Amino acid sequence: MYKIKPPFRADHVGSLLRTPEVKESRMKWKRGEITAEELRAIEDKAIADTVKKLESTGMKSITDGEFRRDYFHLDFLKELAGVTVTGGIEANPNAKAAEDGFTPPKVSVTGKLQHVKDIQVDDFNYLKQVATYTPKVTIPSPTMIHFRGGRKSIDINSYPDMDEFFHDLSQSYRQEIDALYQAGCRYIQLDDTNLAYLCDPKMRAAAQERGEDPNELPRTYAALINSVIDGRPDDLTVGIHLCRGNYRSTWFAEGGYEPVAEVLFNNINVDAYFLEYDDERSGDFAPLRFVPNNKVVVLGIVSSKSRELENPDDLRKRIDEAAQYMPLENLCISPQCGFSSTHHGNDMSHDDQWRKIELVVNTAQKVWGES
Repeated sequence: MYKIKPPFRADHVGSLLRTPEVKESRMKWKRGEITAEELRAIEDKAIADTVKKLESTGMKSITDGEFRRDYFHLDFLKELAGVTVTGGIEANPNAKAAEDGFTPPKVSVTGKLQHVKDIQVDDFNYLKQVATYTPKVTIPSPTMIHFRGGRKSIDINSYPDMDEFFHDLSQSYRQEIDALYQAGCRYIQLDDTNLAYLCDPKMRAAAQERGEDPNELPRTYAALINSVIDGRPDDLTVGIHLCRGNYRSTWFAEGGYEPVAEVLFNNINVDAYFLEYDDERSGDFAPLRFVPNNKVVVLGIVSSKSRELENPDDLRKRIDEAAQYMPLENLCISPQCGFSSTHHGNDMSHDDQWRKIELVVNTAQKVWGES
């Protein structure tokens, strides 16, 4: 039986739609019209108000909505010495929102990787002050520095030996997680697009073109993630969220979890998996047969991309379907992704967002008698 809490029966991935004031103030700050201190004060108030709203729904997993970030990953990664953010990558031509020409920035390694300062600690310290329930910190998975560019995106002079690269990357993450734990954080989620991308035949082919083995990469990434989290304190819960892309309701990859399932569930030593299962792009629940009994899966069966509210009876049926492959007591539910992985947000209103969250909480209460 899985007994660790968090995750909770009703959980959420992390990001929330920015308030109009936060969005406007961030633009003013970028234009030099207000100071960073003034921006932070505005963010503080918005986060405090949003936390109250989130807790009023019955949600016990509390984030700051990632209100202080432009992107779910870049604002964190660029604070590591040796990381450079430039250019872009090809957008998915089939995704409905990609027609605006958006191409996500590219991460590359241009020097030795080092954790030169605490990145999320100040943000966590504020969150724990305003949260009544469990504060949760989301950070990008360490794999985010490697997959898109592979060996070519890592400076050969800084890292002629890839083992040294992975060592320094792991050490940087361990230092950040240790700092968060010392500050009182007990719930961390790693956001990982790459393990999900390795479910997509086109993404796997692209990795092969970069000289990577798509069958071996999941094992490489499992070893990397484990080198970051192994030996953690018993009271620190670590989950991982697999994402197929989330920009203005745009997705970048598709494909069921079968290609990575056995390694994902048995070789990565996290406590919980947040899995996207909002539509047919995610495949069926059969890969859950690989999940061991000491781990939990949070089913992302409520879409954060679409305004349409799911039918509660349909959600319960889908949970029952998943429970054919693993114990119901080891399952939870959540939205399939964040509501605003980038500051732009998704194609829905704030009211839509809160209805979705309330649906997650209400469904959890009906299925398990708890949220």
